[in-house]
Amino acid sequence: MNDTRTWIGVASRDHVMKGVAGGFCQLSHGKAEPVRRLSPGDWIAYYSPRTGMRQGEPVQAFTAIGRIRPGEPYAGDMGGGFHPIRRDADFLAAREAPIRPLLADLAFTRGQASWGMIFRRGSFAVSEADFLTIARAMGVADKVVAAG
Repeated sequence: MNDTRTWIGVASRDHVMKGVAGGFCQLSHGKAEPVRRLSPGDWIAYYSPRTGMRQGEPVQAFTAIGRIRPGEPYAGDMGGGFHPIRRDADFLAAREAPIRPLLADLAFTRGQASWGMIFRRGSFAVSEADFLTIARAMGVADKVVAAG
């Protein structure tokens, strides 16, 4: 994947699905800095702890995977004066991948009794190997590798 970076974003499933439907990604409740770290061509997979923000049913799965499109970050309009910073992204048609079967395979969770703590960061870079493990579990590894 050359100099392309690979990322994990953390958001509730309902928020992730709004981004997938709208063709955008946002991180850490719309903060600018995490989104500015992403570059066109980077890959992002979303992990959803729950169905809703701070509520809902547990999901604990990777729920979307996509690639950052060319262009700069911009302010979206969610109404009520909320303008989260976003980047456009192309999401792949992928299946959800529960994290528990992957815990021993991912370097960032392997051997961690408190594996969920890393997701409290909201977003973080991961190795290409870990990203491809997630893409494989979501049924899209061939598309991620092909897009390189």
